[in-house]
Amino acid sequence: MPKLFASHDENDLVRAERDVRATFEGLDLDLGALAAVSNIFRAATAVRNHMENNILSQHELSWSAFTTLFVLRVWGEMDARSLAAEAGVTAATLTGVMKTLEARHLLKRRNDRIDGRRVMVSITSQGRQAVDEIMPAFNKHEALVTQALTEQELDDMARYLRVVLRTVDAIDL
Repeated sequence: MPKLFASHDENDLVRAERDVRATFEGLDLDLGALAAVSNIFRAATAVRNHMENNILSQHELSWSAFTTLFVLRVWGEMDARSLAAEAGVTAATLTGVMKTLEARHLLKRRNDRIDGRRVMVSITSQGRQAVDEIMPAFNKHEALVTQALTEQELDDMARYLRVVLRTVDAIDL
């Protein structure tokens, strides 16, 4: 079986998209949307795997753990439900991530003073230090994985992806 979707060769990827179009010819499908969403997913997965393997593994952090710390570093203490949404993880995933990060003294949890059922989460000084240590290498690799794009293409891609995010939010209301 040829390596098409998993390939890093543009010709293979174009061939894979052509194969998908041929396979589903005759069905009432928006093949442009299929290709776009498929590429968003594959690109996000590839970047995530790259960052975990090349940066985060050195710090024994998963993507979800780093994202959780990053969110807390930028926006400070927040309730667990909001943190899960901002980090892009489920509540169940966040529970496991928080347990691990708390054991490593990178974040702390407490019950809300007003609503005792609500869990508030904050980054510790060790967690803040970890994020600050990781960010330069993380950003260097963000630049590496986007180096083939011009500044204008980077701006355009960020803008287009924000449009997709807004659209998903609007249809999920």
